[in-house]
Amino acid sequence: MSGSGTVQEMIAVMSRNGWRITDQRRTLAQIFADHDGYLSPKDVYDQMCVKYPSVSFDTVYRNLRMLSEMGVLEQFYFMDGGLKFKGSCHSHHHHHLICLNCEKTLTFDYCPLEQNMDLPGNYKIVNHRFEIYGVCEDCQNQISSPAE
Repeated sequence: MSGSGTVQEMIAVMSRNGWRITDQRRTLAQIFADHDGYLSPKDVYDQMCVKYPSVSFDTVYRNLRMLSEMGVLEQFYFMDGGLKFKGSCHSHHHHHLICLNCEKTLTFDYCPLEQNMDLPGNYKIVNHRFEIYGVCEDCQNQISSPAE
């Protein structure tokens, strides 16, 4: 999907949720459209400050959380890197393998919830995420190869 398509989709979701579409919010959407990986709130704040020097970190953080609640962004908790955000991928139901070294993310279609689960209390699941953290093949090869 093109970056401009992603921006338009993000803006459409913001609008459907009653948000006023400001230049700052367009810029926020563009930041995620231009970046395929994960961004910390500080990363986003630093990029926003280039165009909007008076923007506050709290405003950026609040917008990131709200965009995550709307489903525009996905949030991930990295063991060392803390909270990070990435544009949501809605093409089909899948889960993620995330490299702890380079943060490369691979999707996979296996879903553990497709198994028969005996949940207590007639619990109704409305949403879920499944992420596996490890070290990708490229990073494993770099670690095991001697430096030349």
